[in-house]
Amino acid sequence: MARKLKSDKVLFIAALLLVCTSIVMVYSASAVVALERFQQPYLFLTKQAMWAALGLALLSLAVRIDYRLYRSDPVVWGLLGLVVVMLVAVLFSAPVNGTRRWFGIGGLGIQPSEIAKFACVLFTAVMLERRMHRIDDLRYALLPIGLIVGLLVLLILAQPDFGTAMSLLAIVIVMVYAAGLSYRYIIGALLLAAPAVYIVLVSAPYRRRRLMAFWDPWADPLGDGFQTIQSLIAVGTGGVFGKGLMGGVQKLFYLPEPHTDFIYAVIGEELGLIGATAVLVCFFVIAWRGLRIARRAEDPFGAFVALGLTAMLAAQAFVNMSIVLSLLPTKGLTLPLVSNGGSSLLINLLGVGVLLNISQHESAEA
Repeated sequence: MARKLKSDKVLFIAALLLVCTSIVMVYSASAVVALERFQQPYLFLTKQAMWAALGLALLSLAVRIDYRLYRSDPVVWGLLGLVVVMLVAVLFSAPVNGTRRWFGIGGLGIQPSEIAKFACVLFTAVMLERRMHRIDDLRYALLPIGLIVGLLVLLILAQPDFGTAMSLLAIVIVMVYAAGLSYRYIIGALLLAAPAVYIVLVSAPYRRRRLMAFWDPWADPLGDGFQTIQSLIAVGTGGVFGKGLMGGVQKLFYLPEPHTDFIYAVIGEELGLIGATAVLVCFFVIAWRGLRIARRAEDPFGAFVALGLTAMLAAQAFVNMSIVLSLLPTKGLTLPLVSNGGSSLLINLLGVGVLLNISQHESAEA
């Protein structure tokens, strides 16, 4: 039996702390860069604060919308259709750093691949709830999911954005496994996909160089190993207590894009081990509370949505932090709720809002 509860305050506080950290650290990481490039030191701070305000408003709205409304066909298929149109449209946009991942609407940059992750979670949850009773019947249960997810992945790879495409696949795999699919099918699918992944990795010279730089960044310290080395220097020189807010050195044109992909390195340098650990703990809390919400959800749809959104938030965070610490090869993945980026912040806060709504309908027997 379901009972109406208050939203999960622990989850909300952890997310809010990360958003507050984002506003402060985006300014600290970007002020000098923004002054040099745009003569506006508060440029990224202003944008991030605006996106945070919009995101928190969206979160507040999502908390009040019954999550069961998202399982309706008009919502799911309408959102998927919109995402496909946006992913196709972005391929005709002006390239930024050799990729086509954003397009502008009213002066705001929109990244369709972020919306695609949210849409994919809803679609997969709907399909699994309806067909999980025959989850090992691949044609019946998994073929529809595979076709839609495969289309989204191909469109994202065309941008190209290998990191986001792999993130989307990982989220779906977690959800399908939780639905009861035999691990043998998952292992088999991974083995079959391995050649394709290898081809994608080696087909682009910059991806090959990133892999080589991961194994030995010092072999090319001024080239492909530069980001990794500067990130490690930032984290290493921060020590336990850090150099103090605004006191970091690596963000001063040493660490590329310090306010986006490598903001965790800036946190490590300026706030030290204590600050970096505090951010890590916040993501552990989000993972813990998200899994708790999934386990206590009153229906399979709520459980699958909660699991998918938790994976969307926590898994990407742990991958980003691993990249900063050189535990994984460099990829263009941001730190959710912290890195500069409007679309990412909006979608992630929307995800937190949906999680909070699901927590209001926990099962009394859980």
